[in-house]
Amino acid sequence: MSQSEERTYGNWRQPSSPGFGNLGLGGSGILLFGVLAIVVLMYLSMTFAIAGAVCLAGVLVPMVIRDRHGRNGLQWATARVAFANGKSKGQHLYRSGPLGRVPLGTCKLPGLAAASTLHEAQDAWGRPFAMLTIPRTNHHTVVLNCNADGASLVDDDQIDTWVAYWGNWLAQLAHEPRLVAATVSVEATPDSGERLRREVFENMDGEAPDLSKQVLEEVVTTYPVGSARLSTRIALTYSGAGGPTVTGGRKSVEEMALDLGTRLPGLAAGLQMTGAGPARPLTGEEMAEAIRVAYDPSVAALVDQARATGGTQLTWDDAGPIASEESWDHYRHDGAFSITWSMSEAPRGEVHSNILARLVSPHPDIVRKRVTLLYRPHDSATAAGLVERDRKDALFKAQQKKVVQARDNAAITASEQSAREEAAGAGLVRFGLLATATVLDKADLHVASAAMDNLAASSRLRLRRVYGSQASAFAAALPLGLVLPNHLKVPQQVRESM
Repeated sequence: MSQSEERTYGNWRQPSSPGFGNLGLGGSGILLFGVLAIVVLMYLSMTFAIAGAVCLAGVLVPMVIRDRHGRNGLQWATARVAFANGKSKGQHLYRSGPLGRVPLGTCKLPGLAAASTLHEAQDAWGRPFAMLTIPRTNHHTVVLNCNADGASLVDDDQIDTWVAYWGNWLAQLAHEPRLVAATVSVEATPDSGERLRREVFENMDGEAPDLSKQVLEEVVTTYPVGSARLSTRIALTYSGAGGPTVTGGRKSVEEMALDLGTRLPGLAAGLQMTGAGPARPLTGEEMAEAIRVAYDPSVAALVDQARATGGTQLTWDDAGPIASEESWDHYRHDGAFSITWSMSEAPRGEVHSNILARLVSPHPDIVRKRVTLLYRPHDSATAAGLVERDRKDALFKAQQKKVVQARDNAAITASEQSAREEAAGAGLVRFGLLATATVLDKADLHVASAAMDNLAASSRLRLRRVYGSQASAFAAALPLGLVLPNHLKVPQQVRESM
């Protein structure tokens, strides 16, 4: 019997900015302008020229020094100043409920999702679904709940088929009108055992022998101990721009609900062959329950019990925490503590399909773990320009050095291959990763941090703790459809040029 070669994946590239040395496009522009200014000052006064050179060096030196995650000193300094400024204004604290500062005594979400609203509608198949709206960015998000198939005892050919269909599904997102981003959130949580208890007791025969009843009761009591549950949710975020009937070209909530309701069945059906299992849209109550439990894990068992007796009746105004406090390196929300990391470098070289298996699996040192993949597909017109610019940037950086390094050759090869694949019809998608570890005691944060470091190393990822932005990163890792680049004060193009 012939054995097929195991398939590997890779060839992703991090967007780079052309410039001199470690300086990006913005830093190189400042350098050229500063040199010209110094030359002009030399004709006026040598003292002014020296002072200008010192000022120029003070600006450029922090931009040249970079850490292992690629962040320069200027980015570190601005993050420190921004966090200190927000803390002095009390923006790191949040209080809601009857004694809080939120109007009407509700428990709305904090931070970027504070102004979000939830609207319920029905899709083309008559299924109810929830649509989350962020007014500031005019984004509308629908969430699909998936029952992902495991890879245990599955042939390699089937896994390769799943990966191929998943890549095709991502590529098709580039042709979705007004689609902005997609997120895939895999959450590992402890199982409360309520589902097993309800299933056993509802099907237990009242006339069964006492021994059988005792065995079932012991099973219900002991089996859920130490067990975990994996939840997979896919959030699709659309822009509300382009409505002809509304002033300013913005589609109304009703128009967006009608539009997305016709697309959901097709999007859910496309996930069938990706290994995601049957996908269905989340209702408003299910959305509120998922976010409520994420901010306060202690209510997870109560939510499961309420579902068994007819539902929790939670609304979106009650989905947020009662209190939260953001620190420089962690986030406290109700009775839990969380740390969020972002991916600063994807695995190098070729990887296998199970590269993230350990990262998304439950861990005994982490109460709740959430790994979220962030995707931003580019349309075909934008993708062509991006891959060509990336290829030119790689060539420009390699030509600056007298001796070309192996990484430069690999970057040129990868950029050229990306350009060829895009020209052949492949899609171009920007992706990132956020990982959140939640514990119930602050003393366990260092244990969870060490566990995440080990899991990241096994997945060949380089993770960076999101210092100074833990609250925003925590919210972005939830299935809320938040597109972080659209919430930045500094435009994304400026940040990338640094």
